[in-house]
Amino acid sequence: MNKILIWLKAARLRTLPLSLSGIIVGTAMANAKGFNDILVFILALSTTVAFQITSNFANDYGDGTKGTDDENRIGPKRVLQSGLLSKSALKIGILISITISLFLSVILLYSAFGNENFGLLIIFLLLAIGSIWAAIRYTVGKNPYGYQGLGDLFVFLFFGILAVVGAEFLFTKRVEWLTFLPAITIGLLSTAVLNLNNLRDHTQDKVHGKSTLVVKMGFRKGKVYHNLIVILAFLALICYHLLSQLSIESGFYFLAFLPIFIHLRKLNKISEPRKIDPELKKVALSTFLLSILFYFAVNYFY
Repeated sequence: MNKILIWLKAARLRTLPLSLSGIIVGTAMANAKGFNDILVFILALSTTVAFQITSNFANDYGDGTKGTDDENRIGPKRVLQSGLLSKSALKIGILISITISLFLSVILLYSAFGNENFGLLIIFLLLAIGSIWAAIRYTVGKNPYGYQGLGDLFVFLFFGILAVVGAEFLFTKRVEWLTFLPAITIGLLSTAVLNLNNLRDHTQDKVHGKSTLVVKMGFRKGKVYHNLIVILAFLALICYHLLSQLSIESGFYFLAFLPIFIHLRKLNKISEPRKIDPELKKVALSTFLLSILFYFAVNYFY
């Protein structure tokens, strides 16, 4: 296989739209308040992509070196597992990705805060470093948090709360409590994607000592948990819509939940983990669609 294609495979392009959703929602809320900066928006999207690719490289490396990814893996084959990249090559890729992530973070934060908000720049730089740490420590290291059932919490915080609230703050330089409601929605839907991954892989994870929440609670309860977080995501967004006094016609962004609820119905009938893999894409792309529709709703149909 061509080297470029191998690295693209390692980057897992299908995961990128989901990672952008929080940035789009946060930007939507800032733009609706009259704060616009296309450079900051582009840099925020680029930085988020770099973070996600770093996470994907590290996850491939971590699960590959621990033997969690083996010939019995149900989902897409990983590059280390398949022998397409060596450990040393993937490690170099991770280091390069980290460097790019830090470089983009510095440019983004300087563009957003400048010299006059140096304190905020430092705080957000520490958050960026924390994001990179979280991306790597999910599966890499002696006691990665992804193997301790903490992956859901970190995804909720970084993909939801930090992404949405942080993105809006880059533009407005302030935090508004209503922003936390759509942030909760994006965070929970992102967690739902991770939970689907864990439902699919729960047998292999249990064998290799990866104690995800699904491994801890079991497959059946894992599906109940999945239904719960999706419903809570929906309710959080309804609360935001009502409290923000948005017009009835602006509620068209809720249409993105239709494929998600259809997905729930199908998931509840699935008993074989192998059949869950296609459901990941449905929830991830529906969440991305929600972010796009939300942007237009709050900016053009208020």
